[in-house]
Amino acid sequence: MIEVELKARVGDVVRLLDALERLGGGGRDEVYVDTYYDDADRALARGDRELRIRTVRRGADAPVSVLTYKGARVEVVSGSKPEHETRVEDAAGADAVLRGLGYVPVIRFEKRCRNYAFERGGRRLLASLVEVPELGETFVEVETPEADDAQVAAALEVVRTVLADLGVSRAALTNETYTDAVAARRARAGAEPERGTGSGAGAGPGIETGPEDEPGAEGGSRVDG
Repeated sequence: MIEVELKARVGDVVRLLDALERLGGGGRDEVYVDTYYDDADRALARGDRELRIRTVRRGADAPVSVLTYKGARVEVVSGSKPEHETRVEDAAGADAVLRGLGYVPVIRFEKRCRNYAFERGGRRLLASLVEVPELGETFVEVETPEADDAQVAAALEVVRTVLADLGVSRAALTNETYTDAVAARRARAGAEPERGTGSGAGAGPGIETGPEDEPGAEGGSRVDG
């Protein structure tokens, strides 16, 4: 399945939130803690691929963790990628499996989201208002799943139409990934690479150390959408 998505920076958060409420009804607040993995040679990054464990918290509900693999982008402007994911019951166990296969955490960060699910022209869409605390910015994402490579362009037109309905201009669009933006912000702030966790494998810049910050661990980073 291809995740066909466009993302834009948001200037007037209140106005956009009102537009989302009118478009998608009541939203759902979620907090994500995303941990991205790669091998020592950064083969995944060099191949434009991603491997992630996401832990999601929704209010008082028990945390949910999802393992995701994203292939290389199939559309350059939007950065849309094939995506495969599955829920994992034991995030710490999944982390141990990935480490055993030679993949270690390279970056971890939090996203705070308000998500709106709706349909347009028979197509399922998800619009998200996203705050990344480290970046001090707010974004809007609109995405839709598409199984057929040949239909990606048509799916993108639907996404563009939704963004236009929300009052988002094409000038506000960005295809910079959150991982790149967070890494760049930490580099500018002079963040030092941390020691590895768990098995002793090296962790990348900004990875918190200690068992309390392992994926899925209780009491770790405050868990978005």
